Amino acid sequence: MTVNNEDIKRVKAMGFLFNRESEDEFSARVITENGTLTGDQLHNIADAAQRFGNGTAAFTARLTVELPGISYGDIPALQEHLAQAGLETGGTGAKVRPVVACKGTTCVFGQIDTQAIAKQIHDRFYKGYGNVALPHKFKIAVGGCPNNCMKPDLNDFGLIGQTLPQIDKDKCRGCKKCAVESVCLMHAGRVVDGKIQIDPERCNGCGKCVKACYFGSISPRAHGVKIVLGGRWGREGHVATALSGVYSVEDSLDLLEKAILLYRKYGYAKERFGNMVERLGAQEVERLLTQEDLLGQKEEILAAPIRTRG
Repeated sequence: MTVNNEDIKRVKAMGFLFNRESEDEFSARVITENGTLTGDQLHNIADAAQRFGNGTAAFTARLTVELPGISYGDIPALQEHLAQAGLETGGTGAKVRPVVACKGTTCVFGQIDTQAIAKQIHDRFYKGYGNVALPHKFKIAVGGCPNNCMKPDLNDFGLIGQTLPQIDKDKCRGCKKCAVESVCLMHAGRVVDGKIQIDPERCNGCGKCVKACYFGSISPRAHGVKIVLGGRWGREGHVATALSGVYSVEDSLDLLEKAILLYRKYGYAKERFGNMVERLGAQEVERLLTQEDLLGQKEEILAAPIRTRG
């Protein structure tokens, strides 16, 4: 069969992307909740690729799995097959997109449990806001440390694991070969006049210096996540703006909900979140996000139509 533009548009909203130069074939975008799959789910996807597609599976930059070569008429059967392993298709449209997370849960550099946080975000926002139309797509990334493997600062909303150090100078022995100075990749930690010092302008919160000192002179001053807003990649890349401070995971998820509501309230149709942040001003956006007004207006904001320019 040959599909028409209405068919293509309808199934795209379900996570099926038309394969160019074909008559009726699509790539099924299979969602992972936090970038991980169980063994049973991997077997299910492999079987689906053989039974319904062209036998291959492609992993996307957003940690979803695409199965190309799915005939239009096989879409319902494929979805039923995936559901047997708790899998579903989706991840398209002007709404909250599937969250991506690095392997900070197990990585030696990870400061936070990235996969557990991503699962919370998936349940609360990808699923919970699944029927909420936004001005444009809204992408979320969770990074375990400032190494930035998952590029949180190139997403609309990013969380980056942070551990900020503090110094107990009474415990510092001024060692000739300082373990803190040796471990600091940013060269923020240096022994000056016989005592360790950490330059806050250089420190990126990686946490490597904490517990490095044999005499316990370094301990965490703050531990949690840094929030970055308004990043994007693609044709018009832009690095996100960081909010001040370090937040707990719970507070960061509340800020994420406020950011979505802020976007729904002030964003124009087809305007990216980062462009809205630039238009309103980063300081004003941070002021709005640190107040409770947005959560109190949640029902009103979600019921209102998306704003148009002019």
